Amino acid sequence: MRTLAIAAVQTTPVAHDPKASWERFADRVRAVRGLFPHVQLVVVPELLLSAEAPLLQARAAWMREAAVPIPGPLTDQLCALARETGLWLVPGSVYEQGDDGHVYNTALAVSPEGEIAARYRKVFPWQPYEQTRPGSEFVVFDLPGIGRAGLAVCYDGSFPETARQLAWLGAEVIIQPTLTTTRDREMELVCARANAWTNQLYVVNVNAADPAGVGASVIVDPEGTIRQQAGSGEEVLVDVLDLDTVTRVRTYGSAGINRPWEQLARYGERIDLPMYGGAFRPVPSHDPA
Repeated sequence: MRTLAIAAVQTTPVAHDPKASWERFADRVRAVRGLFPHVQLVVVPELLLSAEAPLLQARAAWMREAAVPIPGPLTDQLCALARETGLWLVPGSVYEQGDDGHVYNTALAVSPEGEIAARYRKVFPWQPYEQTRPGSEFVVFDLPGIGRAGLAVCYDGSFPETARQLAWLGAEVIIQPTLTTTRDREMELVCARANAWTNQLYVVNVNAADPAGVGASVIVDPEGTIRQQAGSGEEVLVDVLDLDTVTRVRTYGSAGINRPWEQLARYGERIDLPMYGGAFRPVPSHDPA
């Protein structure tokens, strides 16, 4: 089996205190390493390391105050922690100070060897409330011997194009750090299940705990079934994802009958998609391992 053991840590930053937020993050990662030695990847909520405050305590200037270069001192710390623990880290997202003068909401994936394996700038900020510059491309990364993962951040999940493009790029699991403080969390859970089912892949959506967010982190399987769902407080969801399940479900169908991804791959290039100025391109072949 191609298995990926994950720990989705539903926790909170220390508002407007990046140093304390880093210490909390590092403590949680080391605790996971000690408690669950089989875990391979740890993911935490959006903007945890940028120490973003709860919605009604946020300040407009904080985005630029907290923004950091990538690579830089923060990513050096992340790479050192990954080497120390031997874990893949998806440390939520951070405010990135771009070379172009703009601030981006950027998710990272760091390998156990301490290398930045992927950097993804959030394509769909929660406008008009978020002021970060939108990114322009979707990003996947390979976990050697296991499979391929895609990165998404929070509101990205409300746009079907996100999950579809990541699946087209070969993702078998979408890792989606989230910071939702509002009652539309229920709609996000609907989107997480729909994105998983329509693209027949796993979705790991980890939200911040109360009071930074409303929790309800979820792990959804390739048939759209919720495997685990958190409450509102701080907790950790530990699961072992069998990525061969993606292959099985795409081959034989969700519930043994529905094969939407295969059908789209087979006939999509015949479909005129005027809003995109073309058709669905044939899916590239991907080595799942």
